[in-house]
Amino acid sequence: MFEYFPGNYVWNLGVVATLNSGGLIDEVDRACRPIRDLAQQGSDLGTAQFMAAWSSVADQLEEQAAEAEKAGHLRTAGQKYLRAAGYLSQAERMQSAKDPNRNVAYQRCLDLHEKVFELLDPATTRVEVPYRDAALPAYFTDASTDGAPVPVMVMWNGLDSTKEHMYASGFAGELASRGISTLMVDCPGSGEALRMRGLTAQVETEEWAAACVDYLLTRRDVDPARIGLVGWSLGGYYAPRAAAFEKRLALCVAWGANHNWGAVQKRRLDREGENPVPHYWDHVLWVWGQPDVETFIRYAEHVHLDGVVEQITVPFLIAHGENDRQIPLEYAHRSYDQAVNSPKRELRIFGPDEGATEHIGLDHLPHVATFIADWVADRFAEAAAEAR
Repeated sequence: MFEYFPGNYVWNLGVVATLNSGGLIDEVDRACRPIRDLAQQGSDLGTAQFMAAWSSVADQLEEQAAEAEKAGHLRTAGQKYLRAAGYLSQAERMQSAKDPNRNVAYQRCLDLHEKVFELLDPATTRVEVPYRDAALPAYFTDASTDGAPVPVMVMWNGLDSTKEHMYASGFAGELASRGISTLMVDCPGSGEALRMRGLTAQVETEEWAAACVDYLLTRRDVDPARIGLVGWSLGGYYAPRAAAFEKRLALCVAWGANHNWGAVQKRRLDREGENPVPHYWDHVLWVWGQPDVETFIRYAEHVHLDGVVEQITVPFLIAHGENDRQIPLEYAHRSYDQAVNSPKRELRIFGPDEGATEHIGLDHLPHVATFIADWVADRFAEAAAEAR
């Protein structure tokens, strides 16, 4: 993995994720240079300076975008708004859950994405997925060119990513080019659902899946028989758990095999493995709505897939990096070995010789993303052929 900040895994992960999600190396370098020495003090110290340095580049881009938009150069403006949003999203992700300015930065990300959709990507719109007495914020990328029903993938993020990160990854665009729409959802415990609506994560993710399917079934541009679910990082627990119990889903992808996330938390207490974000324990308490670490650890013991993946009865792909420093590779094998009732299960391990070998393939994100997109397209094509 490219390591701009030697020895600081968390900050390096943010840099690599940004570069593989539309960031430009010159702009990322200008954002990182002022904080290079701070990175040597660890991942928690200096995150406020991280936000300031990356925001400075985003500010410049937003000014340039506004000038381009005023001149009628709408594509140029949209591209600059998109990169500004990407840098802000990554910097916001690094902040403490207790930072009182965090939601201000996140709201700016939301506003920038609205400009991106308006100027650059009218096929993507903001939607609301009804959930309990509230709603889950989401982006929908429509691959239907004439309003006819097409297959759709529901996409869930993980512990610290947002629907903005999912959009920036380009995965929805890859699916759209294959005739597949994407619903990118901020589930409880993530993104806007957590920050703006106070919705926290839970073990029973099939409730979220049911809400997403219910919403999609109201749309005439969705094929009800071909609705799939993909989740990355902690979504590698969320998605398989949901697919085991929400039987209206046609396929499932674990983008990172988070088979026993509760056990990973105990490892992190013992300082084994890498953390995904700074201020880690404050972050997980926020996501799961738990009052203290001891209570959280007891609750997290239920966040596993033993006795669950056996109940997946649809095609199931597990994609995992051989050098994932957050989630042990053994969990990918465990999910595969236990998914005995999937009619088409596949385990794809990405090795260091090809890249995409770090957590969810962030070191070569397009490589793993296109593999998953092709697998999904093939399974949906098979389902369509069988239905004829």
